[in-house]
Amino acid sequence: MINKDFFQAIEDLETEKGIKPEVLIETLENALVFAYKKHTGDSGDVKLEINPEKKTVKFFAVKRVVDEVTDPEKEISLEDAKTIKKSYKTGDEVRIEFVPKEFGRIAAQTAKQVVLQKLRETERDITLAEFEDKENEVKVCTVRRVEDKNVYVEIGAGEIEAVMLPQDQVPTETYKVNDKLMVYVKKVRSAGRNAQILVSRTSTGLVRRLFENVVPEIEAGIVEIKGVAREPGQRTKIAIYSNDPNVDAVGACVGNKGSRVNEVVRELNGEKIDVIAWSEDPLEFIAKALSPAKVLKVSANEGEKAARVVVPDDKLSLAIGKDGQNARLAARLTGWKVDVKSESKALKEEELLAAESETDNYAAEDAVLDGKEITD
Repeated sequence: MINKDFFQAIEDLETEKGIKPEVLIETLENALVFAYKKHTGDSGDVKLEINPEKKTVKFFAVKRVVDEVTDPEKEISLEDAKTIKKSYKTGDEVRIEFVPKEFGRIAAQTAKQVVLQKLRETERDITLAEFEDKENEVKVCTVRRVEDKNVYVEIGAGEIEAVMLPQDQVPTETYKVNDKLMVYVKKVRSAGRNAQILVSRTSTGLVRRLFENVVPEIEAGIVEIKGVAREPGQRTKIAIYSNDPNVDAVGACVGNKGSRVNEVVRELNGEKIDVIAWSEDPLEFIAKALSPAKVLKVSANEGEKAARVVVPDDKLSLAIGKDGQNARLAARLTGWKVDVKSESKALKEEELLAAESETDNYAAEDAVLDGKEITD
């Protein structure tokens, strides 16, 4: 049913893959019993013992000793039990060895399946062990296949597979087999019997890590990334701050002639990046976040975290951006609602408010006079 080569294979698996024989044997015993009962329809209690030292495999039917047998598959009479061992008494369990008929082929297939399953589980454990501390890091990978809108990549020195789900793919990018990509390790999780590593090209974490890789001042803690707002494939705004007054945070991230920021832009396939100097003054920060537009004035309703921003008439479209993108990213980056107005429109609104206020004042004065007349 299971030959000596099988036991040699168990020893080899421990040496090559680190699979403990006792773990594999326990799993195999349970699997063979299940396969046997399914094959024969036997409803009794069946046990299996695999002895790697003696290289033996034995099946046992376990039956309860009773005075009168009502279920032959699960019970044995006291009289029959005593023929096996005289000390047996009612209530004891008897293990009767038997050889399954026509079960060799099924046993071999089951053994093969169990070994393959254990190999997969071991590879999963190795994968998890290698990547459990790699979440939130950036890795270089190679695209291996694209199936059902998912992109499967080979990542790490061990040629481990990771998956990039549709929501983690940049809409403007096309992924082809053998493409080299920089990806963000989003999540390492166990999905059933297979380890699954989720990677992303859309995460703001990718932008953070790319800047950390090209700006030594960030790694050293001199320059700090305060926030990132991104619309993948189109535009990113990154807020940075220098903990050293002698270091220009924006200059450090942009680099000489734009060398550093351009390196990130190249990796993101041309995605535009605005490097913004963070400020603890929210009004100043909002004004800078609307870069590259020039801002004339920012007023705020701190209770609602809403800001009204005034820009020159000829800079309105630049401040708002295509389909509202620039203003939208500025709002995400600052955490404030941002309402952008042109200078002329803002002036008209102010004049209108002033006129309404003056009218209200006149009305209030008239009411006071009327009151005096009535009193007199």
